[in-house]
Amino acid sequence: MTNRTAHGSPARSIFIDKQSPKAFRALVQVSEVVRATASEAGLDRTTVELINLRVSQINGCAYCLDVHTGAALRAGESPRRLGVLGAWRDTGLFSPAERAALALAEATADPVNATARTSAYEAAREVLSEDQISAAIWVAVTIDAFNRVSIMSEHPVPPPHDE
Repeated sequence: MTNRTAHGSPARSIFIDKQSPKAFRALVQVSEVVRATASEAGLDRTTVELINLRVSQINGCAYCLDVHTGAALRAGESPRRLGVLGAWRDTGLFSPAERAALALAEATADPVNATARTSAYEAAREVLSEDQISAAIWVAVTIDAFNRVSIMSEHPVPPPHDE
């Protein structure tokens, strides 16, 4: 099966989730365990979606940004906060726990930056439990993997339903 671009021409890539469905199902199972782990640790669904969105912003994954924007809105997140998520440090719209989770998400998406990693851990330890820190990092790791799948597969963002 040949993937098609938005213009109908053959895509340069393959949908690796379709090409290797057992591997993709395993990743989906990991994400389900991570979602349960986050819930058990006390990370609410909006915080999980903020992590998903921030990592997807950093990675430039349009498909995951589309999916998780909808999920965040369904979870009760506000369009205003989603609109400023990329500049979360410059606004008072996020709680200390959300800010800590976002710093961990960014440090996970860029693990080479040891200064950011150390700073993120220090901030997180002030407001999050070790279970919440672990869960936030697992959420970031998991969405990072999904970002790679979607980016390398060149998953298209579907057109709006009203068009």
